[in-house]
Amino acid sequence: MLVADLMKLKNARVPTIRMTETIEMAATLLNRERIGAVVVKDACGSEGDTVVGIFSERDVVRAVAERGAASLKLRVADLMSRNMISCTMADTVDHVRALMDTHHVRHLPVLQEHQLVGVLSIRDVIAYDVKIAEESAASARPLAEAGLPLSA
Repeated sequence: MLVADLMKLKNARVPTIRMTETIEMAATLLNRERIGAVVVKDACGSEGDTVVGIFSERDVVRAVAERGAASLKLRVADLMSRNMISCTMADTVDHVRALMDTHHVRHLPVLQEHQLVGVLSIRDVIAYDVKIAEESAASARPLAEAGLPLSA
């Protein structure tokens, strides 16, 4: 299955935040949207739609643990991950899973021709894996009930 197939199953709206917003605003957005990460866009006039990083709930926790409540007044740009790992609509789910595992990330922005089209989370990948496992079990059930071998 391709990322494009998974994206069809998701809400088309992708929350984003400007790099000039505060950590407090980012935390509020994460909580309100019930998401674990938000894509960060720049704030430079006509280039305001350029993806420049990703900011996660882990970034909030790390900032508060290291700097206390004062960290909530910092800008998202001060703490976001700039070395953003992303995928494309043409990538496979297996490739996405490998990227997440290799880079220890739980969210991947989906870019198409340098434009943000969505975000895939580890939850999306797991839901796909569960669906495949359920379909496989359902197709094997009649064979098992008939006493036929499940593999050659």
